[in-house]
Amino acid sequence: MRIITLLAVSLAAISAPVLAQDDAAPDYLQALKGCQALPDASQRLLCYDRAVGEMLTASDQGDLQIVDKEAVKQTRRRLFGFSLPDIGLFQAGKGSDDELDELDSVVTSVRRLQSDAFIFAIEDGGWWQVNNAPMRLTLPKTGDKVTFKKASLGTYFIRINGQIGVKGKRVQ
Repeated sequence: MRIITLLAVSLAAISAPVLAQDDAAPDYLQALKGCQALPDASQRLLCYDRAVGEMLTASDQGDLQIVDKEAVKQTRRRLFGFSLPDIGLFQAGKGSDDELDELDSVVTSVRRLQSDAFIFAIEDGGWWQVNNAPMRLTLPKTGDKVTFKKASLGTYFIRINGQIGVKGKRVQ
């Protein structure tokens, strides 16, 4: 019974919304809620056993994944800067404490593309490109701190080591 309760609490704690499912697809969380509503303890236990069994089978077959809040947070950081379809997965709601509009990271690699353009990688993953960089902007080096903030039209305001901010975008 303790495992069933722990599993139910884990499912309820998932911070990312579940993808929309077909009508034929089972709703595992709803099944657990249905079991919870049963007044008779033996019926409730049988219901929980059946619902958890279906969840474990789906998990073993790869049809169901349970992710904790920290894994969702780390995935959001790795995906920061990508334009993704609005499917709800790994996205926090507007005004949520988990919403990621700004990212602080560290430069891990830099390549100059032209005299006023460069591309760099960050430790959270991904490559970012800056074009038309002002002459007074010092080219970033490995280990430099970088802050990204959402700007307009899919671009980001990038501040490297506290220098003047420039617009850039994630390219990989």
